[in-house]
Amino acid sequence: MSSRERILGRVRRALADVPPGEDPPVERDYLREHGERTVEETVDLLAENLADYRAVVHRTDPGSLPGVVAELLAARGASTLLVPSGLDEGWLAAAEVTRVPDAEGSTPHELDRVDSVVTACAVAVAETGTLVLDGSPDQGRRRISLVPDHHICVVRVPDQVVASVPQALERLDPARPLTWISGPSATSDIELDRVEGVHGPRTLEVVLVR
Repeated sequence: MSSRERILGRVRRALADVPPGEDPPVERDYLREHGERTVEETVDLLAENLADYRAVVHRTDPGSLPGVVAELLAARGASTLLVPSGLDEGWLAAAEVTRVPDAEGSTPHELDRVDSVVTACAVAVAETGTLVLDGSPDQGRRRISLVPDHHICVVRVPDQVVASVPQALERLDPARPLTWISGPSATSDIELDRVEGVHGPRTLEVVLVR
């Protein structure tokens, strides 16, 4: 008997007492979050875990956001900026860069020549330090957050911040093109030599806007 046959046999025996056409009960009693936190503590945990993944975290308010974005782009020496079609124009009001629209016909080489990209996000997960983009107009196509070497992501706090992955899934549409980002792109070989930027931006900057 093969391993496949043994496994399927165990499944059949486990379901032997379930009436035909009726789904077996599935208990989903896992924790929805680990510990109780205030809103402030949840946001602080998000910032801590983002930094642990080597993202650069900034905090500001809506009025100061355009200046912060402009400063980050200037510090990077960015002259071109990839912009999703639905991004709030006010965020870029102080930035002196050439804007490149998120166009369907853009090639990977054209995107690679862009210095930076600014996007919003759909939700941010504090316990895992994860940003989720869902392809909404202010986030653009998935590729624009993967090809340029510098990504600035704006998170509205506390509205877009949740404690855990289960809470994030409740807010997301599984039919949308979800991109889960935990820090800048990084990988390592068998000798644990870390290389950044192989399949995404080398630099991720997260702006938490209250």
